[in-house]
Order: sequence, then structure tokens, then C-alpha cells
Amino acid sequence: MLSDGRAIETALIGREGAVGGIVSQGRLPAYARAEVQLGGSFFRIDLHHLEEAKLRSLTLRHLFARYADCLMAQVFQSVACSAAHSIEQRTARWLLAATERTGAENLAVTQEQLATMLGVGRSYLSRVIRDLRQRGVIETRRSRLAVNNPVGLRSLACECNAAVTRHFNDVLQGVYPAENGVAGSPSVPFRKAQ
Repeated sequence: MLSDGRAIETALIGREGAVGGIVSQGRLPAYARAEVQLGGSFFRIDLHHLEEAKLRSLTLRHLFARYADCLMAQVFQSVACSAAHSIEQRTARWLLAATERTGAENLAVTQEQLATMLGVGRSYLSRVIRDLRQRGVIETRRSRLAVNNPVGLRSLACECNAAVTRHFNDVLQGVYPAENGVAGSPSVPFRKAQ
């Protein structure tokens, strides 16, 4: 959150992850502000209960440490992406990441929200969205964006989402069950355990 009230997205947390006291030991305040952009179910756990569970399980502590590494990789890649890639590439990357992390191709997000998260003006983003729509990769409805052609969208995106996906799949291999028997498939990462 910036001093002028704008909030810029630095990481997209989906069904694969967590935000808050992920790796802290004890009651240190987390340096994070979470804002729900795409609805769905989520769990909230009291930090005291989380710390108790981590004390009882070395495996759980290691899992949180591995996830923290993945979250940092996403933040690092986000900084590089913002500095090096066009708004078109970043928009395509964000849409791909959002569909992968939510499991939904139809996203309840407005162009205004997306522009704010990407740190760009709405009028510029509207031109980008119009171009993506004309290419047939997305469809827009009131307060919704639907990805019609993930392969086409992937071809327009920068390599940042694929790099983060590879890192998640390498570091958290075996944590999320494979879909269709293909472990670590980039088209279906971050599957939540049943």
C-alpha cells in the first residue's frame, strides 16, 4: 500500500499458498497486506495454532520454508517483470497466473481492478484488453474476464509466469497431486490436496 492510497500487487496467492506468518517464529508481525480479488473458499488459522503445529512437525516447518522460498521467487520475478516487460505481456502473465491459481477460466475482476494491480492506467489497460479480445484469447463481460484460449494467451505472455510455475513445481514437487497423471504439468500447477 502506497502513501497515496494505491495498492500494487507484488504476489498472487491462490489455492497453492498462504499469506501472513508463513515462516516467522513466534509472534512477529507479518509484512503483508492481503486483498481478495477473486472469490472462493479459504482457510484462516490463528498464528498461535499454526506455531503449535509447526513445533510438533518438522515436515510442516520444512513445507512452510519451501513455500516461503516459492513466494519470494514470485516476488523477485514480479519486480523483474514490471521492469522489463510490456503491459501487454504483464497482463497476459497475470491472467494466466490467476486462472492457474484459481482453477477457473472465468475471473470476476474488473478492468479497473486489474489496472490497479498492474500499476497502470485504466485507459491503457482497456486498449490491451481490447486487443486480447480481438485476438480471441479472452472474452469480457461486465466485471468479468474469461480466458478462451490459454495457449494463445501463453504465447503473448512473458516468460515470468512459466518461470515461477517451474520453481513451484520443482521446490514443492509432490505437495500438489498431479492432474491427469502428469506431475508438474505447467498447464495444471498448484493442485490442492484433497
